[in-house]
Amino acid sequence: MPSMEGRTVVVTGANGGLGHEATRVFARQGATVIMACRSVERGERAKAEIRRTEGRTRVPEDALDVRECDLASLASIRSFAEGVAADVDAVDVLCNNAGVMAIPRSETEDGFETQFGVNHLGHFALTARLFPLLRAAETARVVTHSSAAHEQGEMDFTDLNWERSYGKWRAYGRSKLANLLFAYELQRRVEEHGIEDVKSVACHPGYADTGLQGRMADESGNPLMKAGTKLANAVLAQDAAKGAWPMLYAATADIEGGAYVGPGGFLNMRGSPVVMRSNEASYDREDARRLWAYSVEETGVSFPFERE
Repeated sequence: MPSMEGRTVVVTGANGGLGHEATRVFARQGATVIMACRSVERGERAKAEIRRTEGRTRVPEDALDVRECDLASLASIRSFAEGVAADVDAVDVLCNNAGVMAIPRSETEDGFETQFGVNHLGHFALTARLFPLLRAAETARVVTHSSAAHEQGEMDFTDLNWERSYGKWRAYGRSKLANLLFAYELQRRVEEHGIEDVKSVACHPGYADTGLQGRMADESGNPLMKAGTKLANAVLAQDAAKGAWPMLYAATADIEGGAYVGPGGFLNMRGSPVVMRSNEASYDREDARRLWAYSVEETGVSFPFERE
């Protein structure tokens, strides 16, 4: 991984799991990392842990900047982006990492089904609001974190908010498919507008033990699920540090815009990162255009180059 000296990186969900591990490595390589966290308290604890384990000289106080950003709130996203714009001149890397997985149906502050609202719409709005700072960098990259679960996702534009029926895993799969449709469409649109200094790429972590699976099993109250999750993590999963490799690779390696990065080992669940293909549905240009238009309409946020 190259030096990140002089670069500013924004990581959503930086206080835990893959976001925490990616933040650690970005900071270790010299970047200033803006830790976009729903809970500032948890973000500050993560910051303290990184500085303690990496060394306070190697990761100075101002290398990690914890800020509140609740992706379930368009107002919070706007406030976060305005605060960042007031304090930094450019953003070199945006890692759209935070997310929720397979939760009971609920709605965000703005009335979106939570998995679709947080995993896709929140990151769509955040990327659009930070886009002027990305363009201000010499070269910039947007990394959108998806999942192998996108392969089970289906786009139903008559019920994106899951008001007629709801399945927590189907909703998760759709949100992860939406991540890829967005990432690839963003790359197509920056190319169409002649923007050569911003790339949009995507990644997935494989099967990584981030604690997310354990929390989901605990919430289920099912002892068999708890035991099965614990066994699967022990046998199949790689640790969170390795799970962050595809995101780090996607953020820094010499790859093409529109690339998709994931583990190249056993069943693409573990191993070193490689560029691969996602499923055919994720490359559906008509669905991508429909999703983009829906996202603009629902969030009320558009990308600056489409207003020029």
